Amino acid sequence: MIDPETQPGWVPDADEVDEEEEMPLSLRLSIADTLTLGNATCGFMAVYFTTTGILIPHLTGSQETGMARHSAATAVILMLCAAVFDLFDGLVARKLRSSPMGAELDNLSDLISFGLAPAYFVLVYGVVANDAHQRVAAVGAIVVLLAVVLRLARFSCVTVKDGTFQGMPSPFGALTVVSIVLLELPFEATLLAVVGTAWLMVSRVEYPKPRGILAVAMLGWIVSAMGMLAAWAFDAPGGQVLLQMGCALQIVMGATIPLFATARRVNTFRDNRRESREARAAQIP
Repeated sequence: MIDPETQPGWVPDADEVDEEEEMPLSLRLSIADTLTLGNATCGFMAVYFTTTGILIPHLTGSQETGMARHSAATAVILMLCAAVFDLFDGLVARKLRSSPMGAELDNLSDLISFGLAPAYFVLVYGVVANDAHQRVAAVGAIVVLLAVVLRLARFSCVTVKDGTFQGMPSPFGALTVVSIVLLELPFEATLLAVVGTAWLMVSRVEYPKPRGILAVAMLGWIVSAMGMLAAWAFDAPGGQVLLQMGCALQIVMGATIPLFATARRVNTFRDNRRESREARAAQIP
């Protein structure tokens, strides 16, 4: 049988041309997509270390606190690495091309790293802290997870002012949640702070996007946080104090940024009212 493609003058059908042009494009990953997949991998591994190093030893009666400390630090460091990937995939996508799957991959990866991983961390904290707190901790974990789901869904369909996020960004929210847990406050205070952070993620408070100097500052803060966690994990002198300072600073930043945003909005409202009054006064003869 003669292959028509070998005959002179053969022209492929339009459907065949479309398949050749579209299929490779839909399956081709960009550099930004690779970074996004690194984000998802870090989130999954954070869940793995939380399970194998904290939950399972607790359920089996192991009292190796050093292992639990190392695993908790590793899980949080992986969430920090996920935040780094999330920071750079957007920068790379803006500088280079991004694939049609980029936005969907980003949302799915964020759900794993900044929704599932911190929510699971809260749940395991409740199990390890006190068996009587398991159900309440489960409620807190669900609140965190649903807050991230709602935030990511809203981000996909709502247009906001350029340079800002509406609500606390999910990476920042996830790091604030785990900082609250690591600070080892009383259980009731921990749960209230976690729920408050979840509320900030779905609120309408404006947060600046990490660009330029702010992106560099955020990257520097993440690297510093990794160092504090490593010092705590290896029981270095002052490691516990460094961890508490870092966690407290993260929580303070999460609480004060909305205050600055609210103050800026109030000042803008006052300026607009003053300009309106001046304009009306200028129109009066």
